Amino acid sequence: MLQQTLEGAGTGGREEGVREGPGGGSLWGSQRHPPPPRRPAFPPAPAGFPSGVASPPGRIRPLPLRRFWALPPGGCPRVPARTMTPRAGVPGWRVTPPRPAPACAVRLAGAANRPPVLLGHPGGRRAREPMEPAGGAPRGNGGGEALLGELEALVRDVERASSWWERHGVDCAILALSLLALPAGFLCLRSENVLVLGLGITILGVCHYTLTVKGSHLATHGALTESKGWSKVWELFFVEVCSAFSAEYAKYGHVKLHHGYTNVLGLGDSSTWRLPCLNRFVYMFLAPLLIPVITPLVAVERLRKVELRSAVRTLGLISLGLYAHYWLLRSVSGFRSPGSALLCMLTTRSLLAHPYLHVNIFQHIGLPMFSRDKKPRRIHMMSLGVLNLPRLPLLDWAFGHSLISCHVEHHLFPRLSDNMCLKVKPVVSGFLHEKQLPYNEDSYLARFRLFLSRYEEFMVQTPPITELVGLQ
Repeated sequence: MLQQTLEGAGTGGREEGVREGPGGGSLWGSQRHPPPPRRPAFPPAPAGFPSGVASPPGRIRPLPLRRFWALPPGGCPRVPARTMTPRAGVPGWRVTPPRPAPACAVRLAGAANRPPVLLGHPGGRRAREPMEPAGGAPRGNGGGEALLGELEALVRDVERASSWWERHGVDCAILALSLLALPAGFLCLRSENVLVLGLGITILGVCHYTLTVKGSHLATHGALTESKGWSKVWELFFVEVCSAFSAEYAKYGHVKLHHGYTNVLGLGDSSTWRLPCLNRFVYMFLAPLLIPVITPLVAVERLRKVELRSAVRTLGLISLGLYAHYWLLRSVSGFRSPGSALLCMLTTRSLLAHPYLHVNIFQHIGLPMFSRDKKPRRIHMMSLGVLNLPRLPLLDWAFGHSLISCHVEHHLFPRLSDNMCLKVKPVVSGFLHEKQLPYNEDSYLARFRLFLSRYEEFMVQTPPITELVGLQ
């Protein structure tokens, strides 16, 4: 009815039996008295109808047809679900809830008229960043490949201008100091003084995590040396001897899956850290103490899936590392009973287990997750699905900058050492901010509170899938 009336109004603004006077007014026949009252062509606009459609004036001018939303029975405009109108050049997000859909997915799916927010981000920071068009859409000059190539060129210039000490020497020196400090820790355990005994446990615990977390991480990525032969040697030493884990599975699970498919459900989504059977307090406070026991057991269980030669080597190196630790406690530290030596091993190997577990879940879980067939380009995947924590001296030393304050840089350039990740951090953060890409940062305490309050949503329920929808 609205379209027919507007089309009738576009015939020149004259109705049948009406003549226009010289001044533009209408004359009815030859009389100059006012025209008789007529029924308005448009009914009054209902409440809540979009502005611009109301009862027309007495004289109708030709109007261009406009598109309006259909009115539901409630009288409010119907907006398509999961649709938004961002500003030019900035795509929106379309969140597809899984089955069964958690509350987070339903809430995001129903938020049609508000800017999208980063999933799980405290404070709901708005996602104003330009993303890549959806799969199959044409890509302009600012596509993901071009952006990543531009950033790689900037980082390559910084790397070429750096010395060997900056590229590898600093991190090798930290690992060497940790090895040299081990005798002091074992000797401190001989003392009967409680303070000296605590100092020895602290030294052994920090050195253990420096070798097992920082050393294993850098060796797995080949960031300790540029020689492939020495990289393999350091990988076997730090991963299998010190960490009591399989080097093959560490490389496959961390490098191939986690880095290749960051936050892709079923591949690199950090789902190995989820234990839905545990409540929030048991998981966050008690479960980390079992990491030193679970790690070698998982490694032995996975030896069934590797060839015999690798299995024998891994089993021998893991046994060597565990027995060496036990023998040093009995021979150097003077523990008389096997039980006290094993208890000391568990204490030192679980000293930093709580922040180790927390860091692994804080920096990925709760951020956008992607499906395997609709994952975004690499630069968007890493900038959206990775989070940096602030610099913490103890964790920076024991875990490395690439796992704490430079995790975004590490995921973009995994072969860089910890010191180089720290050096290129201003370049990467400045580039992402300049291109209006996300650069997620949050404090350890804020993430801890967030996970305690939303534990069911993050660690038990299936996370919603995030799709990036670009503007053409």
